[in-house]
Amino acid sequence: MKTIIIYFTLVLFTFATQFVYCQEVDQKTTEEIMESKKQEIVQDEKGKLKRKVEEINSRLEKGEITAKEAEEQKKEAAELHAKNIENRIAIVENEMELEKRNRGSKTYIALGDDGKVITIKINEDREKQYDKRTTSDLVIAAGFNNALEDGQSLNDSDFKIGGSRFFEIGWAWKTRVFDKSNWLRLKYGVSFQFNGLKPTDNRYFVSEGEDTFLEEYDLNLDKSKFRMDNLVVPVHFEFGPSTVSESKNYVRYNTRGKFKMGLGGYAGFNIGERQKLKYELDGDKQKDKLQGDYNTNDFVYGLSGYLGWGWATLYAKYDLNPIFQDPNPEIHNISVGLRFDVD
Repeated sequence: MKTIIIYFTLVLFTFATQFVYCQEVDQKTTEEIMESKKQEIVQDEKGKLKRKVEEINSRLEKGEITAKEAEEQKKEAAELHAKNIENRIAIVENEMELEKRNRGSKTYIALGDDGKVITIKINEDREKQYDKRTTSDLVIAAGFNNALEDGQSLNDSDFKIGGSRFFEIGWAWKTRVFDKSNWLRLKYGVSFQFNGLKPTDNRYFVSEGEDTFLEEYDLNLDKSKFRMDNLVVPVHFEFGPSTVSESKNYVRYNTRGKFKMGLGGYAGFNIGERQKLKYELDGDKQKDKLQGDYNTNDFVYGLSGYLGWGWATLYAKYDLNPIFQDPNPEIHNISVGLRFDVD
């Protein structure tokens, strides 16, 4: 709608500046204006003939010419204006045929005080303009988090299933892989991932040299949470249909409310880890925030995907890299939740 408004605004602006002297401006189709012009031609030539006949009669009454000469002059005038009508209508019909052949143009017609037709031709025979090939949006994801060794099930996990959570926020760009089709898109961007783990059985992480392990805390913990913060570059191939809006000069794609599936992965860096402990000591609530090197891997990478309709989808990601470096057991972070692409 915005494009159409701008287009007609430009047309009207050109119209006004070119024909400000016209008292009446009438925009019609080519066929209508040509038919109207034919009638004008007939009336114009008839009017001219009538004036000539009146002039001949006046000269006859004054005795300047004989009745025979008057009759001959009237006959010549009638033939002249009949021929004028024929020729002028032929010109109008040729103009109409020319307009029909010029299918890639639109004609705007102005009628001036003198009755003459002035036309402006705007070429519309141009290549279709496709929608922006690349768009961007805000990405937010949240859900449950955990960490497992190879072959380990969630029932045997060292971390609380409901209490361990993740959060992700970032910015993503989406580019059509094919210039004139939108069934396959490449989605890529930058995201912050916050992966939280809550150990079971009143435990917390302890680091001694190269070893990192879970150990029971001396006091009763109200909360024990270990969090890893990552900065990653996600890349996904996104599949799915689009709504296509097409006119003579443009094509627009829209995936709102449509099924979509994204498959890909991510890679980046661990930018920090911390541990939070809450407990009571002598009746007072205590909160410890522990930061340090827990022997985590600095480089992170994994697989991820999403599936759903519209702007909310099911989302899952799995770290291929172990959380902790050798010689610690290989446990991998896994997350499942909802993803929101807010454009």
